[in-house]
Amino acid sequence: MPTDTPDPRLADITISHNPQQNRYEILDGDTVIGHTDYRAGEGTQRVFVHTEVDENYGGLGLAGRLVKFALDDVASHGGRIVPVCPYVAKYVTKHHDYDDIVDRPGGPA
Repeated sequence: MPTDTPDPRLADITISHNPQQNRYEILDGDTVIGHTDYRAGEGTQRVFVHTEVDENYGGLGLAGRLVKFALDDVASHGGRIVPVCPYVAKYVTKHHDYDDIVDRPGGPA
């Protein structure tokens, strides 16, 4: 039987940009439970190279929330996205609102 009760693991979830470490982080309270890492590319590009979420938080959609936050942040600052990370690459193929700011790896900037 489905339940409308939210998962208690989601109660203290926040997402933030940590530019000192070139990554976006998802936190449960003060504990980092996942991150998507990037490196600077050409011009305004952010090359997303890795995404992971703690397995104890699997199945909650947190990787998608994290990547959406990161890509929206890049877009809001006029940046471009290079999806090297397989998760980010799959995400942008399913979410076409990012098509105009995606540069494929190895393609033109």
